[in-house]
Amino acid sequence: MSEATSGAGAGYVPAELYTEVQQFYARQMNLLEGPAADPDAWARTFTEDAVFATAGEPEPPAGRENLRDTVRAGVEHIAAQGLDFRHWFGMVGVERRPDDTLRTRYYALAMATARGGPLKVRGSMLCHDELVRGDDGRLLVRRRSLDADGRER
Repeated sequence: MSEATSGAGAGYVPAELYTEVQQFYARQMNLLEGPAADPDAWARTFTEDAVFATAGEPEPPAGRENLRDTVRAGVEHIAAQGLDFRHWFGMVGVERRPDDTLRTRYYALAMATARGGPLKVRGSMLCHDELVRGDDGRLLVRRRSLDADGRER
């Protein structure tokens, strides 16, 4: 059976692009973690007009500045609780659209560990992003949609 008829490789992006997307997500989420968290740098991984939608949220935050302010408050809240907070993205699928945007679908876990305490999963989500190229050629998120597991739809 040939690759075309077996479905293997159908719709896959080249390995180099897939690796770039993985590295983008690793860098982006590391910007939110630990004492060196940098909400400003994290916000710069989004377009100026980005939308960050969470299921059930009537008015999703829009615009890089709003995203920065929201995440800064979250980072400060986590730090005040003395938690180590981590994100894990897995099962990342990448699709290139005809307009050269990228659509990704992945699972995300948000985990927290109190100093000396056990790891606790704080959230499990299905995520969809629309990625575009900035003027400098780097990837940026134009739209992120989160759908938390266990919530009524």
